[in-house]
Amino acid sequence: MQEKETIIISLGGAIVVPDLPNPSFISLFRDIIFNWVKRGKKFVIIVGGGKTCRHYNEALSNVIDATNEDLDWMGIYSTHLNAQLVRLSFKNSDVYSDVITDPSTARGIENSIIIGSGWKPGCSTDTDAVLVAKELGAKKIINLSNIDYVYDSDPRTNPDAKKFENISWKEYRSVISSEWEPGSNTPFDPIASEKAEDEEIEVAFMSGQNLENLENYLNDLPFTGTIIK
Repeated sequence: MQEKETIIISLGGAIVVPDLPNPSFISLFRDIIFNWVKRGKKFVIIVGGGKTCRHYNEALSNVIDATNEDLDWMGIYSTHLNAQLVRLSFKNSDVYSDVITDPSTARGIENSIIIGSGWKPGCSTDTDAVLVAKELGAKKIINLSNIDYVYDSDPRTNPDAKKFENISWKEYRSVISSEWEPGSNTPFDPIASEKAEDEEIEVAFMSGQNLENLENYLNDLPFTGTIIK
């Protein structure tokens, strides 16, 4: 029996829960995943914390002098909540029965859909997606975020920010911070980027607010976004 192709998705919490949970996005996303599972694909979807993480980190910091480790754990727990929302949305399908946290556990799961979340302090769920890809021998990751491209600076504050359609890991890492900070808005976190470069993993970075991008990429068609490799 031929092994199913496994597609790794790092799903940004900012599109799952922009401020409140986004059922419209989740429904459309779920339908796309179902369609590709019927076509013989397998998915591991690692869900981020997004604004849920930032709201809780801000609240904690207003109560105590929170350390980075405190904030990381708060963020990790927020990814667990977001990931359970996504997992339960796939109810009555071939979805694994729980959210995975340790990336190494993905290797032994045969279900067509696996939902994961944050694991350990010191990085974001982007790193967990890279670790899952390494475990499963996958060389490509889809990163669904709330912006269209990777830029050399924040386009929300710099109207002259330069977008990239194709960029090397070396170039990308030169325009982001080399240090991980809890709750940071870096398109793909620095720890994940270093590991992806070491493992020669390609990341397709695109907006999940227009899921036609995801369909186009899965169909090997042009899409709006950035390839980092």
